[in-house]
Amino acid sequence: MALDPAGRAVHVEADRLRAFGPATLVELPAGIHAWTVNSFDLLKRLLTDDRVSKDPRRHWPAWQRGEFHETWIRSWVGVTNMFSSYGSEHRRLRKLVAPAFTARRTEAMRPRVERITAELLDAMAALPADRPVDLRSAYAHKLPMGVICELFGIPEDQRPAMARLVERVMDTSASAEEAARTAREVQSAFGALVELKREQPGEDLTSVLVSARDDEPDAETKGPDKNGPGTKNPGGKGSKLSEAELLDTLLLVVGAGHETTVNLIGNAVHALLTHPGQLAAVLAGEQSWDDVIEETLRWAPSIASLPLRYAVEDIALPDGTTIRQGEAILATYAAAGRDPERHGATANAFDVRRGDKEHLSFGHGVHFCLGAPLARMEARTALPALFERFPRLSLAAPEEESTQVESFIAHGYRTLPVLLHGPGRHPDEAPPR
Repeated sequence: MALDPAGRAVHVEADRLRAFGPATLVELPAGIHAWTVNSFDLLKRLLTDDRVSKDPRRHWPAWQRGEFHETWIRSWVGVTNMFSSYGSEHRRLRKLVAPAFTARRTEAMRPRVERITAELLDAMAALPADRPVDLRSAYAHKLPMGVICELFGIPEDQRPAMARLVERVMDTSASAEEAARTAREVQSAFGALVELKREQPGEDLTSVLVSARDDEPDAETKGPDKNGPGTKNPGGKGSKLSEAELLDTLLLVVGAGHETTVNLIGNAVHALLTHPGQLAAVLAGEQSWDDVIEETLRWAPSIASLPLRYAVEDIALPDGTTIRQGEAILATYAAAGRDPERHGATANAFDVRRGDKEHLSFGHGVHFCLGAPLARMEARTALPALFERFPRLSLAAPEEESTQVESFIAHGYRTLPVLLHGPGRHPDEAPPR
């Protein structure tokens, strides 16, 4: 079975694949074959299994043979950062980035998040009251993009280009020419940012990473090692960031740092507007905004499927299936979130009252998303502020006309047209407590 590159019906696909068992071999765009994991419990287990790697240079024979290097997968696995590393290499790279996302730093960002939120709501309030507003571009995208760009010191004039590049990385139907062009432009854009911070260092986290690169010995080896030519020396004494690792790490943190939250906010708003009874319960204080966030992450995760992982050795599954050494694995968070074996017969229903909202939408184990606390904090700020400012918020088009992002990786709305002063309570009426 071939997955739809545009991701037009990821949950329908997941239900179909689930009928074949807990894991199924499918075809991804460009002819890549990978195992989809259709079971919550199995995915959770594999995400912490030492026999599963994220390093294609060491553990994906197809990549080692030079296959797929010029396809859409290039920006996902052809990078050298903690996302595509394994073992000691992953620990080394994650250790360099982790200080940027501590609980203390996340809490210190709260005033900035609140300020940007208020500025965006003010700008929306100044728009004509009788015209639809694309909530994604006006709010859900601008808030996390503004936050991550401030955190990493990205100048205002570079932010639109950065945002466009991240969207192109998410395009899983890109041709070889488009994928190559995106890779070149990503290197150019982040290379320019690095040079700027070398010349004009600041308190931002890009400057911190540049310092980690420039103030310590390069991580690159002098020649080939057992991991293949052009790889790093895992855990090498004194090794820090190489230039390639620096650029690819910036792509990872800037891309993941806003794309996840964009879709979280958009998906939560859409879910609440299409489930007015649950919205009323939240506004009345019967359910919390944390309930909304966690149920959204379970029911409509910002990332539906994340490429790729690889079997380091043969992995026997409980049903007798075997994932062979070197075969690729797709982490299917959307399928896991709606697994009826985990969440029962109502797994496909959005329900903020649900007692068990456990999900894997930020990953699990050593690759758990470092930015998860920041994403949750941004959504926890953005959602109540939006509905307090616009208590009559409503969809501007029927639910069936909503268009999703064309990707089987990103899972959100390409546009989300709303009426800020739609039918409902008067704009000056305070929401129920």
